Amino acid sequence: QVQLVESGGGSVQVGGSTKLSCVASGVAFRWSDVAWFRQAAGKERELVAGISATTAGGTIKYVDSVKGRFTISRDDTMTTVYLEMNSLKPEDTAVYYCLVRWNDRDYWGQGTRVTVSA
Repeated sequence: QVQLVESGGGSVQVGGSTKLSCVASGVAFRWSDVAWFRQAAGKERELVAGISATTAGGTIKYVDSVKGRFTISRDDTMTTVYLEMNSLKPEDTAVYYCLVRWNDRDYWGQGTRVTVSA
């Protein structure tokens, strides 16, 4: 049974910071690609940041709109992927979902809402 449990969402002021966590179980975490997606109201889900499997080099990528503000990281010992978000903007408001891809299967977290208000 694969489970991804997210935490860390909530309301944040413009310019503020928060950190999301996603704890995975039931997968070979080191062999899995991990990522964060977000979906704003009325918009398509988009990839925010990702890290390839540790066994494949752990390459990190970000969508241009969050470069320099967000940091994705993984802790293989804790089977957890994090998303640190700084200098938050109203357009960052969305439901954030973690993704774990293992053996070409995608597993999604339940989503956590981040609201950025002035």
